[in-house]
Amino acid sequence: MIARLVLVALVAVSASACALQRERLSEIGSGPRLSPVEDPSVIYGGQPVLMPMPVAAHAGDASANSLWKTGARTFFGDPRASAIGDILTVEIAIQDKASVSNTTNRSRSSSEDADLNAFLGLENSLGQLLPGGFDPSAAVDLSSSASASGQGSVDRSETINLTVAAVITQVLPNGNLVIAGRQQVRINHEMRELLITGVARPEDITSENTIAHTKIAEARISYGGRGVISDVQSPRYGQQAAEILLPF
Repeated sequence: MIARLVLVALVAVSASACALQRERLSEIGSGPRLSPVEDPSVIYGGQPVLMPMPVAAHAGDASANSLWKTGARTFFGDPRASAIGDILTVEIAIQDKASVSNTTNRSRSSSEDADLNAFLGLENSLGQLLPGGFDPSAAVDLSSSASASGQGSVDRSETINLTVAAVITQVLPNGNLVIAGRQQVRINHEMRELLITGVARPEDITSENTIAHTKIAEARISYGGRGVISDVQSPRYGQQAAEILLPF
């Protein structure tokens, strides 16, 4: 049964690898193709954000002679993104650094020694049966020892400074905005792709129509590449499949 499952998994991995290889073969001489411009809401499957929302209070409409416009946040109007399809700029500035070091040492030793001066009167019989005779003073002698040591360390440093334009794809009942953005840059035969999506408050959008990534809830930020350089840096498909499937 296990062998059959492994075989099915290998076939599936091989089929996927073949499809990727066909796509890569079609890009020989031209490099990775740019994705077509499409609705950013389908970047991560197009699933709408569902959250429990408080009941929003409905303000009364302004009178016809009022200088205030219904829904306006400022007296002279609000240029910030607020409706589906509006564009805002997301500023990504990540500077993370972590250093962790752990050392563990453990040792244990134990010994037990017991005499057997009488054994139901069969001491002499045991001496005749055992090749080396029977010594009651050394009937039971146990000892054990164990030791373990471990050492681990993590030293990580990341610095990312990027800016990407995102589109409002959904307005939640409480006024929060669901945003999604994608940016692709191709340099020779290497493609760099930046993806971002999340939920933002209109109040966190600055007067310059920008928002920091730290103020985006449920933020999903992906920055990576694909192409000839990424292929050299990545393990081959067979090696990746072997590392996943082999149990040892």
